[in-house]
Amino acid sequence: MIKTLEVQNFTALPDATWEFASGLNVIVGENGFGKTHVLKLLYALLKVPSDAKDLSAAQLERAYAEKLVGVFRPESLGRLVKRRQGRGRCGFSVRMTDSQLSVAGGFASNAKSQVELKKRPTKGLERSPAYLPTRELVTLCPWFVPLYDNYHLEFEETWRDTVSLLGNPSLKGPREKRAAALLEPLEQAMGGKVQVDAASGRFYLQLPGEGRMEMPLVAEGLRKIAMLARLISTGTLLEQGYLFWDEPETNLNPKLIKIIAASIVAVAASGVQVFVASHSLFLLRELEMLLGDKQYQKLPRRWFALAAKDGEVALEQSDQVEDIQTLVMLDEELAQSDRFMNWEGA
Repeated sequence: MIKTLEVQNFTALPDATWEFASGLNVIVGENGFGKTHVLKLLYALLKVPSDAKDLSAAQLERAYAEKLVGVFRPESLGRLVKRRQGRGRCGFSVRMTDSQLSVAGGFASNAKSQVELKKRPTKGLERSPAYLPTRELVTLCPWFVPLYDNYHLEFEETWRDTVSLLGNPSLKGPREKRAAALLEPLEQAMGGKVQVDAASGRFYLQLPGEGRMEMPLVAEGLRKIAMLARLISTGTLLEQGYLFWDEPETNLNPKLIKIIAASIVAVAASGVQVFVASHSLFLLRELEMLLGDKQYQKLPRRWFALAAKDGEVALEQSDQVEDIQTLVMLDEELAQSDRFMNWEGA
């Protein structure tokens, strides 16, 4: 599990040490303050040792550089250094529960293709982390991966990685039964089961008594649920995995947000370390209520907020959501309620 992340001069992120829970980690904040960037940074730093066949320093330094560029899509690696006059340098350090997986390094603003490592992982990560962007990806299967691998496309590499994971075979045996418990509420919400055509690799929603429906014909909110269901059914998000989900509430109505919130907490309770970035007060409150239930009261959780302070981005973090003073989305939603109450048409 990821224990801490320390960053200096990396994009818009504040120079700080993030301390994570082994269960659920929720990050809130305004646009442009770095919520997505911290998810992408953690994902990239975990994805390299999960894919690497050669853990030598030279190979890893190139691999980390390539992954950071592929995930963030800057014009060059050095563009990820925080904007300041003159030449600058950024640094990062991820401390894992298993010290053999920890990594620390950095690069200068003129760097192009290599990260300088101070500490490198000495063994591979057994299970690939999963990154879910705001857009659903099941309709990109299976054609997106070969297209991405053979042509220069201006898509984030997280898309390619996730589409590849979605195409993995489903579990069989005892682990399939454990996955079924997590899948049940998702399949109820979708009204059916996600299926993959063995010949074409395309995804369908199997509807009881109605046959199967092509995924592009399914509502986008349900396709996001299908994406989560697929990663559970393949075992990617089952026991000791890592999930990074950017704004899971996007394009979902409140009813579906409740289902997603329950699934996020259940996945974390199954042993997956979950990281969520969100703007949604509704999702935040659903997570709070779920974590207050008896079955989840012992689930480790951590809350983070990024906000402006003295012209810089500052980080707040705590095990208790009540300790997070800067919840901009809460302030704005309460202000809207006040405006509505005073509105002439109310």
